[in-house]
Amino acid sequence: MLKTKPVAEVSQIIRERFGKMRTQTETVSLQQALERVLSENVMASAYIPNFDRSTVDGYAVKVNDLLDCSDSSPVCLKRMGSSRMGSHTEFRIEGGQCAYVPTGGEVPAGTEAMIMIEDTSDGGDETVRFHKPCSPKLNMIFRGEDMQPGTLVIPAGKRLKIADIGTLAAMGLVKVPVRRKPQVGVISTGDELVPAGESLAQVGMIRDVNSPMLSQAIQVSGGEPRLYGIVPDDRPAILGHIQSAIAECDLLLVSGGTSMDVKDMLTSIISELGEVIVHGITVKPGKPTIIGCIQGKPVFGMPGNPVSAYFTFHTFVRPLLHSFLDTLVVDRKVVAPLAKTFITNHGREEFVPVILKDGAAHPVASKSGLITTVSCADGFMRVPRDRNEVLQGELVEVIFLDR
Repeated sequence: MLKTKPVAEVSQIIRERFGKMRTQTETVSLQQALERVLSENVMASAYIPNFDRSTVDGYAVKVNDLLDCSDSSPVCLKRMGSSRMGSHTEFRIEGGQCAYVPTGGEVPAGTEAMIMIEDTSDGGDETVRFHKPCSPKLNMIFRGEDMQPGTLVIPAGKRLKIADIGTLAAMGLVKVPVRRKPQVGVISTGDELVPAGESLAQVGMIRDVNSPMLSQAIQVSGGEPRLYGIVPDDRPAILGHIQSAIAECDLLLVSGGTSMDVKDMLTSIISELGEVIVHGITVKPGKPTIIGCIQGKPVFGMPGNPVSAYFTFHTFVRPLLHSFLDTLVVDRKVVAPLAKTFITNHGREEFVPVILKDGAAHPVASKSGLITTVSCADGFMRVPRDRNEVLQGELVEVIFLDR
């Protein structure tokens, strides 16, 4: 009989045993850096931009020259020249003068504001008419306004977004220090399994759902999956695959063979090669999950049922992968009333898929072997182990299943 532990206790055990493990730093090109986790602080080494520039097509002016102007009484200023994109503007403007500057161009020395060309008119004889007053610094970006030498631009531990790639490019950085992706081995076990792309030759055979599903889950969580295929229910074969995988990976997921059937030998194999830390979690789905350690590396015995494997990964493996990368898990959540009463009598914490519709959370009847019940859901709610029911209209927290 399994000696199950509560979800919170299991999560704490994982943090205590493996929470200090981190992957090493590697350097990748800027083109490869998207969604990678920065391993070092990025500090500015220069002023960006390195000149004062205009944010509009228009004219550089002195503010006091336009104090009393209006549509009925425009002010005419002498046009002194033009700024050219990509070139240093060497002249300056004084009182009574203006200069044309395109969007992004360097403003001449002495500029206090930029006036959009739409708010001006041709005054003839190299003059420009201005029809409204302005405030200082209008329509301008100043030297170092984006970043200055010595300032923190992007902190270590951030998963780089598209805008971060632009920021790094603006700094001239084409090599980026990032955490190495955790290498995660995936093994599926069972005489009944065939690869997803093959036909079912006879009744009793099923396609391997967990290998492709867990592979994608690993990638979304920042890891790199290494697939070791389907292994029959044969002890030497399973043991050999685990030994090969653990030598090459930072973390190992073995799907199937975790319950109490005579063929479910994974517990004894992990004990032989290392240590079983947890066997059994007070949760539905995912009760027979195994957590072990071989050669100092975490090993998860995932239930063969896809829904159980999905939630086991989401609850326990995903946070550990984030920990390897020194990042935090951030879940998107919403609170909604329950559309109908949900009854449970399992004495376990339960993860219940829900569909959000018409402002309410609709529970989805779920069984561990039916992955479509999760596929159709928007998210899930957690029912504590000491609750027998959640009443219609009761507010529940829904954690989105974004991927």
